[in-house]
Amino acid sequence: MPLQIIRNDITKVKCDAIVNAANTSLLGGGGVDGMIHRAAGPKLLKECRTLGGCETGNAKITKGYNLPCKYVIHTPGPIWNGGSYGEKELLTSCYYNSLRLAKEHDCQSIAFPLISSGVYGYPKQQAFQIATETITHFLADEDSDMLVYIVVFDKGSFILSKKLYSDISSFIDDNYVDELHKDKMLFSNRILQTSQSLSDSNDMIPSEGSGALFSSHTKMKSVFSREKKASESAKKSPTPPFEDMAQADLSELLLSIDESFSDMLLRKIDEKGMKDSECYKKANIDRKLFSKIRSDKYYKPSKNTVLAFAVALELSIEETNDMLKKAGFALSHSNKADIIIEYFISRKTYDIFTINEALFSFDQKLLGA
Repeated sequence: MPLQIIRNDITKVKCDAIVNAANTSLLGGGGVDGMIHRAAGPKLLKECRTLGGCETGNAKITKGYNLPCKYVIHTPGPIWNGGSYGEKELLTSCYYNSLRLAKEHDCQSIAFPLISSGVYGYPKQQAFQIATETITHFLADEDSDMLVYIVVFDKGSFILSKKLYSDISSFIDDNYVDELHKDKMLFSNRILQTSQSLSDSNDMIPSEGSGALFSSHTKMKSVFSREKKASESAKKSPTPPFEDMAQADLSELLLSIDESFSDMLLRKIDEKGMKDSECYKKANIDRKLFSKIRSDKYYKPSKNTVLAFAVALELSIEETNDMLKKAGFALSHSNKADIIIEYFISRKTYDIFTINEALFSFDQKLLGA
């Protein structure tokens, strides 16, 4: 997955480069900046003293020292002053210049904090949107397979807007059916069916007035005996479709196999007038995985990969379920992630990073490879 949201301490992320939300002096400070300097050790500060500071929106690179990364990229983010002082442009530059430096140093992976969203006061929703848009545009423009992480230290520092979170919570409450409830419903339906069978069989069972005494146990036994006989009879007498299959030529049956997931995906890409690269990048899928799917007609993807492509192709709920069936899956109201995805698709919201932000907020697995 080219862009991942993870919950971790950025100083413990193993990748080629981590980004430090620094101040303009580059000499350390509070928050993420202080954490990185403490974890890297005094040699980081010593090298930073040679850099002569850094302007807001620009970026400079140092070694990682005691950190589990090769490099630290330092970028001072803007202080939020209401949004009318070029904050968006400066924050965009932070991400772009950091990515540019990472590419120049042949980094295959890089981890970002949510720059300026802490003590600098940048609204988290807007900061996240700028981060995802800038990163995805850079990866697309540079045709890069760089793996990018947005690292969140704790859930409290990263949450959807209160309204969206509330709307999704209500949608889950209205649609969620847990497995225990499903089991109870199935058991209740079975009891009702059995009761109906007993009622229907009264004309076949002598009444008490005729001298016969039947307990409820005997009646139940009679009903299940008839069901067992019917089942055994069905086994002995194959239904017409199986007779047809037994008589048909195997090669003819194989020719009638339904469209595979890979076939459907490629067909939908053509129908939408999209390029392959446009589709897999919009789905947050890396190029290598897409190549496997394209080259292997019978490739079996994960459910989240299928859903990522459904979102990228902007499929309806019905089309999404059809694509899922090709891979052996289905949307389920006993799965919170499925309900969240259904929430967005039913509202024609197909931005995968907005969906992943919601999934992350509800502790669900993200879409993509």
